[in-house]
Amino acid sequence: MSIDSGNKGWNQEFQDFIHALKQKNDIVEVIRSYVALDRKGGNYWACCPFHHEKTPSFAVNEAEQFYHCFGCGVSGDVMKFVREIESTDFMGAVRILANRAKMDIPETNYDSEKAMLAKKKRDALAAIMLESARFYLGNLYSGDSRADAHLQYIAKRGLAPTTVKKFGLGASLDFYSLPKHLIQKGFSKEDIIDSGVAAADKTGKLIDSQGGRLIFPIINAFDEVVAFGGRLLEKSDFAKYKNTRETMLFNKSKTLYNINLLKKLKREQAIKEVIIVEGYMDTISLYLAGFKNVVASMGTSLTKEQARLVKRYSDTILISYDGDFAGQKADLRGLEILKSESLNVRVVPMPEGLDPDDVAKQGKDAYQKCLDAAMPLIDYKIHALQRKYDVTKTEEKRRFVAEALQVVKEADSESVKEELLKRLRDITGITYHALERDLQNLPKAAQMETDLPKEKLSETAAGTDKWKKALRFILAAKLFSAPYSKDFDVMDLPLADETHIVVAQYIAEREKNQERIRPSELFEVLDENCEELNEILDLNYGEKLSGEIAERFFLDSVKTLQRDKIEREIAECNEQYAKATEESERKKIAQKLAELIRKRNQLKK
Repeated sequence: MSIDSGNKGWNQEFQDFIHALKQKNDIVEVIRSYVALDRKGGNYWACCPFHHEKTPSFAVNEAEQFYHCFGCGVSGDVMKFVREIESTDFMGAVRILANRAKMDIPETNYDSEKAMLAKKKRDALAAIMLESARFYLGNLYSGDSRADAHLQYIAKRGLAPTTVKKFGLGASLDFYSLPKHLIQKGFSKEDIIDSGVAAADKTGKLIDSQGGRLIFPIINAFDEVVAFGGRLLEKSDFAKYKNTRETMLFNKSKTLYNINLLKKLKREQAIKEVIIVEGYMDTISLYLAGFKNVVASMGTSLTKEQARLVKRYSDTILISYDGDFAGQKADLRGLEILKSESLNVRVVPMPEGLDPDDVAKQGKDAYQKCLDAAMPLIDYKIHALQRKYDVTKTEEKRRFVAEALQVVKEADSESVKEELLKRLRDITGITYHALERDLQNLPKAAQMETDLPKEKLSETAAGTDKWKKALRFILAAKLFSAPYSKDFDVMDLPLADETHIVVAQYIAEREKNQERIRPSELFEVLDENCEELNEILDLNYGEKLSGEIAERFFLDSVKTLQRDKIEREIAECNEQYAKATEESERKKIAQKLAELIRKRNQLKK
């Protein structure tokens, strides 16, 4: 189990500092500086700042110093809240909280020299990126005739100087002036190469990685320039757009263009939905048209990291790619990733051959019409297939129906399936009942083999919902000190999940030392965004853990797990008995088996 925030390597001085830092930053006061809190009962409540909602489900527990959203499941302590709301790393949160509490951060905050060197390296690369961005911007309005093509392109796209400055656009005029400038500023050749802004040619001479291109700085959520996108201004065999290679600062799969301005927008107002486009100019054009809630995936299929990043700002995502996007499997898989992260994904259909930038030029109303036509992902899949096949041709119609039925099969409800089948009927002219029969006759997903050994079946059962619900409830009852759970030893539970083991060990250790159980302390031990811990914390809502019904469910859960544990042991004994050759060994196993059966019968009573 990795330690959140890397505190495995902390020295004692830094551990003491972090403890004091948390004590001086009351979680209610810190969160109140970002969102409005109302006190109800023993907790403070607000609309969750990490997802869009109308009814408050974000609870702050002042006594235990942690927060938990019963809507989206996020939870953490004051340190994690600042990390998430500010989109920063652990040390960034430390700096923010230390400044708030007027505390000095110890100089020897890590006992790892390697970590200190890494931080020094990162700072050097960040300084190079910032200086490069300033250099490129200065080139644009330097009066150098080599910038004429860049300025002409900017004028052609209708970008005012204020827009250029807001997005930090710049110009690379050649392949050698930027590296020369950075060397003159005192940066090392090694750091310049490691930043990604330059590379060494065969002779060892540094060359600008974006030589001659129009420059788009890529800025992270903490307002740091981490990379550059460059656009060619004349026809060439080279790619039209090119990004800085991945570095210590830049990982394309974890970055979204314009995330910095989206974060600023979130501070000003609630963001109902986020528009995701493909490129830099799409982003800028929509922003200028009044759609400030826009980011770009920079031409790649979406990743889980990007999905989790954008989820901080809204649960509803509008995908607005080019008009020829329909049917591209790689892009559709990216949309499935968004859906798998519990995001509400809608796809904005674009006119054939046009991209969002083209439509935005026609005015805000033109693009708003496209947004108004946004459709759920499953509907868009049908739409994509419809554009892929010519249903007036018999063979292509049959292919369309075959693939469309596979899409319908994915629907979450029977009513949606019925609606989609009616749509297929209207598109193809095939009767609804024929389509319904074909849907029902589709091959079913492969069933789990039932001839697994008994112990394997039992291990599989350990991952079922029934098992997990029972374990979660027992651990939640112990974690929040439900009176009926007082005498139960959590280490008697059949624990397999890593999170359950950590939580149980924490509870057992506190009970052994007769110390108070504080759920917030688990955020210092478990991985960031631990979903299983969030599921356990979800049970501390309303009256879920109190009353006769809760007590009865607790006892039933304990019995369920104990009974399954005994069944596993019985299965193991039966297997051992079958393999045993010595009579004395068989007799010993039989005695153990009889005792297990007696315990099982007692549980049944």
